[in-house]
Amino acid sequence: MDLWPNKAELSQYFDEYRAVQIGRFVYRYLPGVAFFVFVMQLYFGGANILAQALVYFFFILSIPFQAVVMLGVKADKFLPPALADWYKQGVAKVNEQDGDIKLTRNKPRYVDLATLLNISYANSRHSH
Repeated sequence: MDLWPNKAELSQYFDEYRAVQIGRFVYRYLPGVAFFVFVMQLYFGGANILAQALVYFFFILSIPFQAVVMLGVKADKFLPPALADWYKQGVAKVNEQDGDIKLTRNKPRYVDLATLLNISYANSRHSH
């Protein structure tokens, strides 16, 4: 989740960008929402609703964990052929400009794509 660049223009090219942004949002705000829901249920429902409040609390609290797991599963998947070709061209271009970066060229995964995008943005920032 942290490896994917936080650049809005990526949403035009990659559907994964939207999933990463949702994951970041969920990871940041849902633990607070879970605690708020727990406290409000106890405040308005009293002690006899403790079991229900705990169920809601743990369910909402599990959503960020689910998001991280799903993003991790996606990061380990191989890129589709068209995107893999684009990735290989990007690695070749970065290597032509800066030397030798160590990224896989055989069966790249989404995590490799995120790394390449980070390197590309870092190089474009240094060249300006």
